[in-house]
Amino acid sequence: MARNKYNVDETLENKFDISQLVRSLFYVKRYKKLFVAAFCFSMISIFCGLLLPLFTQNAIDEYIPNKDVKSLLIAGVLIIITVIAQAICNKSRSRATAKAGQGIIRDIRRDLFVHLQDLPFDYFDSRPHGKILVRVVNYVNSVSDFLTNGMINMILEGLSLLVIAGFMLYMHPGLSLVVFSGIPVFVIYLFAIKGVQRKAWQMQANKSSNYTAYLAESINGERVTQSFAREKHNSGINQELSIEAKNAFMKAVTVNHSIWPITLMLTKVTNYALYIIGILYFRESLEVGVIIAMTSYASRFWQPIQNISSNYNQLINTVSYLERIFQLMDEPVTVTDEPDAVELPEIQGDVKFDHVVFEYEKDCPVLKDVSFHAKAGESIALVGPTGAGKSTIVNLVSRFYNIKSGAVLIDDFDIAKATLKSIRSQMGIMLQDTFIFSGTIMENIRYGRLDATDEECIAAAKQVYADDFIQKLPEGYNTQVNERGDVLSAGQRQLLSFARTLLSNPKILILDEATSSIDTNTELLVQEGIKQLLKNRTSFIVAHRISTIKGCDRIMYINDGQIAESGNHYELMEKKGHYYQLYTSQLTNE
Repeated sequence: MARNKYNVDETLENKFDISQLVRSLFYVKRYKKLFVAAFCFSMISIFCGLLLPLFTQNAIDEYIPNKDVKSLLIAGVLIIITVIAQAICNKSRSRATAKAGQGIIRDIRRDLFVHLQDLPFDYFDSRPHGKILVRVVNYVNSVSDFLTNGMINMILEGLSLLVIAGFMLYMHPGLSLVVFSGIPVFVIYLFAIKGVQRKAWQMQANKSSNYTAYLAESINGERVTQSFAREKHNSGINQELSIEAKNAFMKAVTVNHSIWPITLMLTKVTNYALYIIGILYFRESLEVGVIIAMTSYASRFWQPIQNISSNYNQLINTVSYLERIFQLMDEPVTVTDEPDAVELPEIQGDVKFDHVVFEYEKDCPVLKDVSFHAKAGESIALVGPTGAGKSTIVNLVSRFYNIKSGAVLIDDFDIAKATLKSIRSQMGIMLQDTFIFSGTIMENIRYGRLDATDEECIAAAKQVYADDFIQKLPEGYNTQVNERGDVLSAGQRQLLSFARTLLSNPKILILDEATSSIDTNTELLVQEGIKQLLKNRTSFIVAHRISTIKGCDRIMYINDGQIAESGNHYELMEKKGHYYQLYTSQLTNE
């Protein structure tokens, strides 16, 4: 996937690769019974449709001239039965393909979602989320439509074409050749616009992807937009992207629909040719019913050709979408369990960094030979300038990233050799960006431990002083909140996140700027809760507020990817180094 912004088109340079379609058949095979049923219903429907001109021919050439009312009535009844049978088959086919299509959509989206949850953080950090979303929603929908209706239609239209040609040759070989003479003209035109078609639909997909990416970004940043009064400017960007998407779609549709006039022209020309050649060369042996039936078959003959060309264009687009879908599925999960990984036993919380080197981008180290030892139950504060590597250290404790060299050990066990679940299930992590899920307050607290009782959830909320504000909400713990937690203040959202973390009863606690949005009064209450939370737990606290980390057992000042200073508050103050300057500057600013 291209790593770009919302206004940068994603190019599809790969040529048509049928192997992508073959790979997708893995999902189709799961619903082969439905596809066989849909195919059978379609064949019956096509056969019924082809019988109608025969009934018409017999009525005109035999029953009406001979005044055979009985046969005429029987033919009428047969026509009605045929039409009803055709309608029933079409409906049954639609139900079968719809059920198979929705199953394919569900399966592909499930696989994509499972894979997305395993991908490392840097994958999401470097991509517009809207362009990920468009693959899971829009592209999967388009692919599913072709894998169900499109593939069946191409096969059926091909068979229908052969059957119609057979009926025509049976009825009158000479006139059939007149109809067939238009095929070379149609094929030449298709080859002429094939490249234009694919590029037009690729551009439409790009512009739609751009718009989705900007829409997702705008929704997430709506508060910032209103804060800076950017509504008018952003509406202009939205309008521009929307117009680009509309224009791209109209161009693609225009190219696609140019096939219809050619088909219509060839149908009319061959029909007129049938009349002219029929009169000139077959006048004595040709009956009126045959002419009418042949013109009917001629019209039907060009319809599957038009549909096949349309389905071929859909095939080209589907392969392009499949390339993007499978590209996402094939994105390597760089942070995963090693083949010989074992379950990390219940830990005490002893953490060691042994000459750790880490980089987000090659040859740009963020941590440079970092070593330290945090004893079980010890509280470690990480301070320093923005970008120094503080959050990186706590992310490596949880193994959200792989290190370049060195080792991170918990209870002298290299976590690179442990399963991710056994590591993270024993940690409580509260990140700087507090996320509230849609649901009730109680469900949000219980999120990290689904077997917790209501009493345990409430006890956790009380310990971090969240119970007071929760009880004042309209429905208390049953109050509904959306994913942004709009009914809660920033401080309340963080208190709620504290309760969620506490409930999991972690052995190692990580607080990454966890009190950054809590006001001073709330912070004083939270500090009392944190003191209880830190007891008998190893904790890593990243914070800019000195008041938050002043009482920690050890404070490490991180600068330029290294530990510049280490000690408790009083030891570092005596050194009058980096920490001293940070502390005094905060006192001055206050």
